Amino acid sequence: MISLPKLYAILDDCSQGERLIEFALQLQAGGCKLMQYRNKSGDAREMLADASELKRVLDASVRLIMNDRADLAVLAQLDGVHLGQDDVSTEGARKVIGPDLWLGVSTHNPEQVEKANQGPADYIAIGPVFGTLSKTNPDPVIGLGGVRDARRVTGKPLVAIGGIMRANCEAVMDAGADCVAVISDLSRDPQKSAEEFLRLLG
Repeated sequence: MISLPKLYAILDDCSQGERLIEFALQLQAGGCKLMQYRNKSGDAREMLADASELKRVLDASVRLIMNDRADLAVLAQLDGVHLGQDDVSTEGARKVIGPDLWLGVSTHNPEQVEKANQGPADYIAIGPVFGTLSKTNPDPVIGLGGVRDARRVTGKPLVAIGGIMRANCEAVMDAGADCVAVISDLSRDPQKSAEEFLRLLG
C-alpha cells in the first residue's frame, strides 16, 4: 500500500506555461511532495508539453500525477494518473500505466468508494467535502460525515477534496482522511501557503 503525503496540490488549468511552472516550483519550495496536473480545457499536445516540463523542473522527490489521461502520464513519464467517474475504468488505466505508477480515482458517495476499493486504485479521493468553485457542475457536498463514511468503507489511502482550506483541513484529517487535496487556498503565495498547510497537518 502506498503512503500519501498529507498535502496534495492540484495544479489547475487556470495557470499554464511559465505561470504553471513557477507555481509548482513555489509549492515545492514550501515542502509539497505531491501534485496533480489538471487541465480540462487544453489539447493533448499542450497538456503533454506542460506535464513534461513540470516533470523536468521538479525535484525527483515530488510525485507528479496526471489528471484523466493515462496515456499522457506515460508519455510525460509522470508518477501516476488520477481518474474521475466518467473517465476510463481503473482496470483500463492500469493496463496503460503498468503496475508501478500510482492510480487514483475520485468518488462522491459510499457506493462509489466501495467499488473503487475493490479495484486496482492505489488511493481513493472523496468529495466535495465543502462547497467548491473549481468545478462548473460539482457533485453534492458530502461534509465531514461523508469523509467518515468513506473511511469506514475502505482501508486504502483516502484523499479528501473540495473546498478544503487552512481553516478546516485539521477537521478533515480528524474525520479520517489521510491527505487533503487543495486548489484555491494555495493560489496566493503558494510557498507560504504550502508551509502553513504542512504545519497544520503535522
